[in-house]
Amino acid sequence: MKAYINFLIVLLLTVTLTSCEVVGGIFKGGVWTGVILVVAVIAIVIWALSKAFGGGRR
Repeated sequence: MKAYINFLIVLLLTVTLTSCEVVGGIFKGGVWTGVILVVAVIAIVIWALSKAFGGGRR
């Protein structure tokens, strides 16, 4: 059930954030701020997926 909720949250974020808005915000804030934000978002998504699918358990 928890994995289902995590999946819904990720799906909601991908639907509500369009790529044009994200790219526009990145260029307004500066390239390095954008790079840091993109790396942070990717890290959070990987972390959430690993938690959702039982990462670390054998």
